[in-house]
Amino acid sequence: MFSRKLFFVTAICSTSATFAADAPQPANMGKAVFEQQCALCHSAAPGDNGGAQGPLLHGIFGQEAASTGFSYSQALRNSGLTWDAATLDRFLAAPTEVVPGSLMVVPIADVEARGNVIAYFQALKEGTFSEPAPRTGGFGGFGPSAAEPPAGDPDWINDRPGRVHKVDLSALPAPFATGSAVNFPTVVPRPANGELQVPAGFRVETFATGLQAPRNMVIAPNGDIFITETTSNRISVMRPGADHSRAESISVYAQGVVQPLGMAFYPANNPQWLYVAEMNRVVRYPYNTGDTVANAVPEVIVPQLAPTGGGHYTRDLAFSPDGSKIYVSVGSMTNVADGPNDLQPVKSAAEIAAWEAEKGLGAAWGNEENRASVLVFDNGNEAASGRLFATGIRNCVGLTVQPQTGDVWCSTNERDQLGDDLVPDYSTRVPEGSFFGWPWYYMGNNEDPRHAGARPDLAGKINVPDVPYTAHSAAVDLAFYPLQPEGASAFPARYAGQGFAVLHGSWNRAHRTGHKVVQLPIENGEPTGEYIDFLTGFIDPDGSPWGRPVAIVVASDGSMLLSDDGANIVYRISYDE
Repeated sequence: MFSRKLFFVTAICSTSATFAADAPQPANMGKAVFEQQCALCHSAAPGDNGGAQGPLLHGIFGQEAASTGFSYSQALRNSGLTWDAATLDRFLAAPTEVVPGSLMVVPIADVEARGNVIAYFQALKEGTFSEPAPRTGGFGGFGPSAAEPPAGDPDWINDRPGRVHKVDLSALPAPFATGSAVNFPTVVPRPANGELQVPAGFRVETFATGLQAPRNMVIAPNGDIFITETTSNRISVMRPGADHSRAESISVYAQGVVQPLGMAFYPANNPQWLYVAEMNRVVRYPYNTGDTVANAVPEVIVPQLAPTGGGHYTRDLAFSPDGSKIYVSVGSMTNVADGPNDLQPVKSAAEIAAWEAEKGLGAAWGNEENRASVLVFDNGNEAASGRLFATGIRNCVGLTVQPQTGDVWCSTNERDQLGDDLVPDYSTRVPEGSFFGWPWYYMGNNEDPRHAGARPDLAGKINVPDVPYTAHSAAVDLAFYPLQPEGASAFPARYAGQGFAVLHGSWNRAHRTGHKVVQLPIENGEPTGEYIDFLTGFIDPDGSPWGRPVAIVVASDGSMLLSDDGANIVYRISYDE
């Protein structure tokens, strides 16, 4: 198994990375390349299912191409290759020649770099890999080493329900003030004393188990919960029991779906369709209330969202309140588009102006065309109407529409490798035509040093997010509690209309953060900029996480369901004081 995403990201990183001078073995240098640049998509830690977006690569060496449960290109599935050293070297040197139609298009030209990456995977497979000496020099030679964690206690030990946070964007550190940490959130078994904390009157129970990396959920008119199992390429249906406390049954609604994430029923009041955002298209299934198995093949509504695949592949989807618009989020292909082939061809000022007149302010091009953005389609005329709604949003994993106002919101994973406290992730309203800076700027007028001086014309034109979070929290979902909730487990009136965001936890911070659900205070329909811990406790005292909360939805009885794609559990949060 060798994923198209690893191929592409490794090709970029291997040609630009610098190696530690004291790395004694090629495999050590290969790991340094992987950790610094390839963690956007993968982890290679044995047994890890949490640090990366693509498949685990610990056992790849010696396997047949596309032989495990992941969504590969048809060309790679038909290649008949086995990933030994010679085949990997040949493929990575000229991927489109070895496998015509491969989605890996950028070769690793440097022979030594290519060999080091291969040596790392071979050593992992053989069990001979030993840890390298601590690195120096940070990302690409910038900044200090991240070999040692910072002094002092981690901030997460103070997390508890009711704790208020507000990130001061006027006090952000300089880029590379700390090194670029590698701190994968490898999920450990729940400890005997592991307890989730919620405010008084609430309780948390296990609603469902046995799912495979459960992600986004939507509620059907009869109370069924549809859930995407993204890396398993399927959609399942959880049917709650009479008291709604647990899933009475779980069935597979559709399989062979290409990395599904976002779902929405349409029309909202009497749905006839289930819309699904796949990795690079939107489809819909005919739906009758009570269906637990798809009764027809899906109809393709949007055949292509972007010209490239890979990178951030999760797509969320939402309808406007009147159902006339379909919004789809598309994450970037890369961390910050700083590879030699990311923004190609180079555009002159006049060409950029013409491109933005067509696409929108700050719209990227090349491998990032239609990426790092929110797209909008006219419902019923999708083929002719697709356009960029907002740009410069690195990875809007969670896309939602605020019922009270109709505002489009994004919960966004920001960029990595600028240090522990850069760049804050965020949830924000997304006005049409807005530009949030990626890849050239962040949090307003702060220029990314990896693109210094590239786009002075954009200065002063960047939207500042409404609710920034501690950097590398990995904001992945957002739901608004109903203004008029119903059901035996409905939350108290003070929660009506309030936002609830899920922080998944990331890898690029020395002291862990995230792994919790937070409340976004909303006053008169607008966010205050603060966020308040609502559900905490997923992190052990030693800093190891035993869960990775990932998506949230309000069930028909007023409770909230929270999926955990690290421990493969769905939790139920109810109020019964």
